[in-house]
Amino acid sequence: MTDRGADETANLIRRRLAEGLPRIDPHHRLAGRPVSYRILDGRTLEIAYRDVAGIADAELTGLKRLIGADCSWTVSPQTAETVTVRFVVELK
Repeated sequence: MTDRGADETANLIRRRLAEGLPRIDPHHRLAGRPVSYRILDGRTLEIAYRDVAGIADAELTGLKRLIGADCSWTVSPQTAETVTVRFVVELK
């Protein structure tokens, strides 16, 4: 179960990403890809983009700025041609 503050923060981050992604993703590496949002332990938000053909560090940094909270990310192979980009955000 999550608390109201964590849900509100997670929804705010989702809105920021939905509105800001087209500006920082000119090559559409993340836009239109399957994305999932999951709150873990009521305090941490996991954002996972799947089927990403490739991504540059500058795009990851731009996404981190959009999230607007302290977070970390990983890029891991999914198939021979695609990766999964995962952000973990501490909700306060």
